Amino acid sequence: MAGELEHFRMLIGGKAVDADSGATFESHNPYTGRPWAVVPDGGRADVDAAVAAARAALDGEWGSMTGFARAALLRRLADLVAANAERLARLEVNDSGKLYREMIGQLNGLGGWYQYFAGLADKIEGRQIPSPNPNYLVYTRREPVGVVAAITPWNSPLMLMTWKVAPALAAGCTLVIKPSEHAPVSTLGFAELIEQAGFPPGVVNVVTGQSRDTGAALAAHPGVDKVAFTGSTATGRAVARAAAENINKVTLELGGKSPQVVFADADLAAAANGIVAGVFAATGQTCMAGSRLIVHQDVHDELIRLVAERAAGIKLGDPNGPDTEMGPVANAPQYQKVLGYLQTAKDEGATIACGGGADSGLGGLFVKPTVLTGITPESTVYREEVFGPVLAALTFTDEDEAIKLANDTPYGLAGAVWTKDVHRAHRVAARIKAGSVWINAYRVVAPSVPFGGFKHSGLGRENGIHAIDEYLEEKSVWVELTGGTRDPFTLG
Repeated sequence: MAGELEHFRMLIGGKAVDADSGATFESHNPYTGRPWAVVPDGGRADVDAAVAAARAALDGEWGSMTGFARAALLRRLADLVAANAERLARLEVNDSGKLYREMIGQLNGLGGWYQYFAGLADKIEGRQIPSPNPNYLVYTRREPVGVVAAITPWNSPLMLMTWKVAPALAAGCTLVIKPSEHAPVSTLGFAELIEQAGFPPGVVNVVTGQSRDTGAALAAHPGVDKVAFTGSTATGRAVARAAAENINKVTLELGGKSPQVVFADADLAAAANGIVAGVFAATGQTCMAGSRLIVHQDVHDELIRLVAERAAGIKLGDPNGPDTEMGPVANAPQYQKVLGYLQTAKDEGATIACGGGADSGLGGLFVKPTVLTGITPESTVYREEVFGPVLAALTFTDEDEAIKLANDTPYGLAGAVWTKDVHRAHRVAARIKAGSVWINAYRVVAPSVPFGGFKHSGLGRENGIHAIDEYLEEKSVWVELTGGTRDPFTLG
């Protein structure tokens, strides 16, 4: 079997390398349950080498490049991502069990992020500031923050990596990327495109490792100037603490428990479709999953019927199959976690309208799409992020109650409002405490639209015109114009 596995190497300083120790680990396909790739098992020495390479690139050729030159390289990278979409999509399917039909669409569009931020790379401007003292010219410069540690999760590795890499490169930063040990391969596949695009050695580095200590070493590294992390809120706290020790900037895109609020006047067929998209697409393994259904009591039964009927008909199976609608849970620890939440829901008295457990007929890591009713605001499955295909539903009677329920969570990543009343739609969207709110839609993102969370869902924003600001520092420059001297014991 070992001879049949694909072998991948890390990228450090522009070279494809093995781990300093020579150690490797296997990546397992969650559908077949078998190993399919061999990956370097990097450690602290590899992190040190990658950070040093990133610093050297920042102090060297890359650091002296203009925004116009960076933009040209980003456009070339965008073209290469599009040209290699098929291969990258297959790597993600093998690594995490995501549907090929979803991943090929995602990869075909991923170059758009690099194109978008290429358009900003040559527009990073300072400004002249009027000085109260006419003897001074004052202006600002916007400069790259430096070496960025990008730590990414297993559920959408390349997209969530891109949300960091594209603005960081546009800003002139260099990066060390540490993908999840549960899905590292597509990031290594992407790394192969960096040299082809013409980036100088060390601008982008990728270190893989099976131990979480590798990511922790990167987050806390004294040679890193900023940490950009996507993952669980618990791990995000640890990352933030590590960055704080070095007084480093952080961007944290963390967990969610997002509400879908359905009013009595909503188009129930459309709402049902949006709810299915929000919580069952990607096997529910998305931070923005609309996993809390808050529905008006007058339409609760009918909406649950529609959602449960569609959920029961979702085709589970081979992620590469053209008709498959939901693949397996991405890894064994997450599979056990989801099943544990389902058992807790049963123990707490939830009613199962659909699903409720593993799909033993398929084998592997399949969990049936599940709809739970009889939920209370105190139910564990209503309060905690399951990160699986599980919908928890409860009812409301008026708008104020709906908003109170929607905001009754430590999270604030996303949400949706379903109603035909345009006044109510905007009114409720304004009152939901979340970074993204869709009206009569769900799970839509774009490079031009900011994404991030309130409360425990994170810090900072990815995507959008201001995402590049997360990777820039602002410097004030004062120029004395007279050439004279002044009293050294006075200010100004």
